[in-house]
Amino acid sequence: MLYTIIKAIHIIFMVSYFAGIFYLVRLFVYYKDTDEFDEVKQQILRNQYTFMAIRLWNIITVPAGILMLASGLTMIFLNSGLMKTPWFHLKLTFLVGLGIYHFWCWKRVKELKNLNGQILSIPNIKLRQFNEIATFILFAVVFTVILKYSVIQYWWQLLLGFFGIIILISSIVKLVNRNKTKEKRQKNQD
Repeated sequence: MLYTIIKAIHIIFMVSYFAGIFYLVRLFVYYKDTDEFDEVKQQILRNQYTFMAIRLWNIITVPAGILMLASGLTMIFLNSGLMKTPWFHLKLTFLVGLGIYHFWCWKRVKELKNLNGQILSIPNIKLRQFNEIATFILFAVVFTVILKYSVIQYWWQLLLGFFGIIILISSIVKLVNRNKTKEKRQKNQD
């Protein structure tokens, strides 16, 4: 029973953590979108987005990440047999990727804080693409946990499907960005 309760807590904080990560990178995109605004509007919005990113990071994302990690480690302690399963090693590999992504987000939060309303150097399209990395990691982890041994058995079909999802999402991001660029050009011509 204890293991099931810890698992429920792990899932709840995993959802909270990913909600924070998803919105955080979206705030970076919104910040970058202000490049085209007049200076007064730009400073107001950039200050607000920076404030929101810092609060989101410190109040939701990091605490949820710590509780997600603690409950995950507790589950491993309660069920050490997990460490002997290939699918769990795959999940841990994806979590290393999530740790790298978390570090990248932390560096961007610090950068935003130190910019004092200046231009963020990362191109908008790169931020939009980075926004999808957490989605890909979430897909990989959830499919691995749900399918367990089938992930190992049907790895190439899942990998093909995963790359299909990546291509689909990346194409949608590019399409949205292209339409946004067209609208800006038309607006500037008028």
